Amino acid sequence: MFTYRKAEIQDIPAIEELMDLSISKVLGKLTDKKELEASYESMGLDTKLIEDNSYFLIFEEDNLIGSGGYSIRKTLFGGNHTPNRSDDLLVPGKEPSKIRAMYTHPDWIRKGVGSMILELSENESKKLGFNKAELMATISGILLYQDRGYEVDKEIKYESRAGNKVRMYRMFKNL
Repeated sequence: MFTYRKAEIQDIPAIEELMDLSISKVLGKLTDKKELEASYESMGLDTKLIEDNSYFLIFEEDNLIGSGGYSIRKTLFGGNHTPNRSDDLLVPGKEPSKIRAMYTHPDWIRKGVGSMILELSENESKKLGFNKAELMATISGILLYQDRGYEVDKEIKYESRAGNKVRMYRMFKNL
C-alpha cells in the first residue's frame, strides 16, 4: 500500500513540514501550550540520521505521509537543536539501537505508517548486529510502541530551556 525510500539531504524541507504537522496536529491535541513548546524543543530533525542512511520516508503515491528511522549513535531523541546530544557510535550487541524521529501526517495516523517505519528500522538494526532497540515515546506514540512489543522502562519529564515540561517514556524491545 505504501512505498518508502531512504531520506536525502534535499528532502529536509518536506521532512520539516511533516514534522511540524505531526507535532502540532497529532501531539498538539494531547498536550497544552507549555507541553507543546517543550515537545518542539525535544523533537525535530537530526540530520545525522540522513547522513547515516538510516532515515526512512513513507509515501502514499507521491505524498510524504511518514518519516522515521533508527540510529547507530548514542543520542536517544531530539533534533539538531536539542541539548545533550552525542554522536558517539553504539556497540551492536552490547547497546540498543535507537528508534528515532518518527512522524506521521495527521491524515494517516492509525493506518500502518508507524508500524512500517518500526519494521524497517528494527530489521535494519538486526542486520547491523543489534539485538535490542530503545526509543523515547511521546504521549501520542506510546500505544503504537506498546502494541509493537516495546515496554516502558522509565517515564521522564523533559524540561525545555523556557522551563516547560512534557512527559516522555523511555521504552525497550528485544529484537
